[in-house]
Amino acid sequence: MPIDPYILLLLGTVGLAALFPARGTASDVASGASTAAIAFLFFLYGARLSTREAMDGLKHWRLHVTVLACTFLVFPLLGLAARGLVPVLLTDPLHQGLLFLTLVPSTIQSSIAFTSMARGNVPAAICAGSFSSIVGIVLTPLLAAAVLGSGVGGFSADSLLRIVLQLLVPFLAGQALRRWIGGFVTRHKKVLGLVDRGSILLVVYTAFSQGMVQGIWHQVSPARLGGLLAVEAVLLAVMLALTWYGAKALRFGREDRIAIQFAGSKKSLAAGLPMASVLFGAHASLAVLPLMLFHQMQLMVCAVIAKRRAHDPEAVSGSEPAAASRTAVGTGTRSG
Repeated sequence: MPIDPYILLLLGTVGLAALFPARGTASDVASGASTAAIAFLFFLYGARLSTREAMDGLKHWRLHVTVLACTFLVFPLLGLAARGLVPVLLTDPLHQGLLFLTLVPSTIQSSIAFTSMARGNVPAAICAGSFSSIVGIVLTPLLAAAVLGSGVGGFSADSLLRIVLQLLVPFLAGQALRRWIGGFVTRHKKVLGLVDRGSILLVVYTAFSQGMVQGIWHQVSPARLGGLLAVEAVLLAVMLALTWYGAKALRFGREDRIAIQFAGSKKSLAAGLPMASVLFGAHASLAVLPLMLFHQMQLMVCAVIAKRRAHDPEAVSGSEPAAASRTAVGTGTRSG
């Protein structure tokens, strides 16, 4: 099962923050740079997304509604149910991080990659991930306000305003300027992809530096970490089963079921980390720990599932009608 090299970079960044956390003036500089990086990150998201192709994707609305329901309804309900595991397996802060994980939008790139590998409906996966990211910019902080409350991690109306200014406004600016800069962004997507990842590493360093300075890592013992991993493994297994068999019950074709399973069972590290930084501030390090662990877990498990789906008799013979799967849904974008 593959280990994402970027996860190794993230872990290395966490180690750097543990050994050399930013303090004093350096902390202020890192925090300011992190804020600017997050805004630029979402500006690029907006510049990359083709509005026309996203609108074309609405033709397959049943699939997208199903993915959104899994991402922003079923996932949070399971996160709330996990409250019963406190304090047996989880501490309150770890449960809050797990709950935040369930509120994050779906992925784009890995959903596309696994859907393609499994011979599923790739255009649907592109649009589903894109819609989830757009909706999540607004819905994730609203859900966080509802289920986490104003007393957790410093979340407040001010946090909601900051996320609008720091995430939504740059995204809309990118959309507005796409007509003039979209071609440049497409031509230099590899270089800008490095900027994406570098921005996230900066966010991780800033968040974990603040956590080290405040000494919050004494709250996470090896036993608690093991409990968190076990809970996340069950959460992923439940969502993979629900998305696959639920889509079948809703009479989606095989190709659509694959897109729903991979887009509806996964959570975006790229979107979640910046949001956590804005929403939780100095408490972001513990808030993003469950998301980082879940991200690697979903990559490993979904890689295995995608390879097995590619060798299904249905995929090889094409015996199951896939007319619904080939519904025109646009060509989308691989960014995010």
